[in-house]
Amino acid sequence: MEELVIISGKGGTGKTSLTAAFASLAANSALCDADVDASDLHLLLAPRNIASHAFQGGGEAVIQPNRCSACGLCRELCHWNAIGDAFTVDPLACEGCGVCVWFCPDKAIDFPVKTCGQWFLADTRFGPLVHARLGIAQENSGKLVTLVRQEVKKLAQREGCDLILTDGPPGVGCPVIASLGGAAGLIIVTEPTISGLHDLARVVQLAAYFKVPAVVCINKYDLNDEMTGQIEAFADENGLPVVGKIPFEPDFVTAMVQGQTVLEFSPASPAAGKIEPIWQKIKTKLI
Repeated sequence: MEELVIISGKGGTGKTSLTAAFASLAANSALCDADVDASDLHLLLAPRNIASHAFQGGGEAVIQPNRCSACGLCRELCHWNAIGDAFTVDPLACEGCGVCVWFCPDKAIDFPVKTCGQWFLADTRFGPLVHARLGIAQENSGKLVTLVRQEVKKLAQREGCDLILTDGPPGVGCPVIASLGGAAGLIIVTEPTISGLHDLARVVQLAAYFKVPAVVCINKYDLNDEMTGQIEAFADENGLPVVGKIPFEPDFVTAMVQGQTVLEFSPASPAAGKIEPIWQKIKTKLI
């Protein structure tokens, strides 16, 4: 069983739409939405949730007035100005660092673990799915990404799946790092813009650091031929295969509104015609 993670240096490159399209082509696969901060793979796959679980991560400071002597040390130490004049903690301002808890001389501050969201086991028309919903302004820090990846591996083993397709987070931060470990390969989706090339370079460095093989797919390539050429040159210089280029196609958005992949909604479109050959190249290069 191998895991392919679809990532992008920045948001908005079409990563999730392509993940769903690849899922429609990948036989006997399990699916994972690790982009937990903005999970949206379920919009295209219409999953039927069969189990839900609470996700707990991090603590939240709570001052107990019956033990507090109002010495003010917690307020002095809090870099987030989360402690008010009445020695109560603003839960939206508290970053959960725990400094006030450790240094309170009266041991008057509790630090209970908080529920940050939910994760789900689900069925879809393309195979089993593990996805999550993070609460508004709640902690992620890669913990929920790690959890959903662990759970999809267990699910894939139970279901006898040969492949896991993971829709990873954008960027290069902690959630992305949590999505890379143990992956068989990365599919980096980029777009022909200055920011697309810049962020591609960053995520390529990250993949190289973790020694995970990667390929590049250029989406909306025909919007800027010059930048597409620069991306291809960059990929060549760094030994990264470009598995394909997909033209700009409004049907991607229309298909998403209809809850379908572009292959289902518009199989005769120019963009759809590029996706299956790209998937075949990905399998050759990474699996």
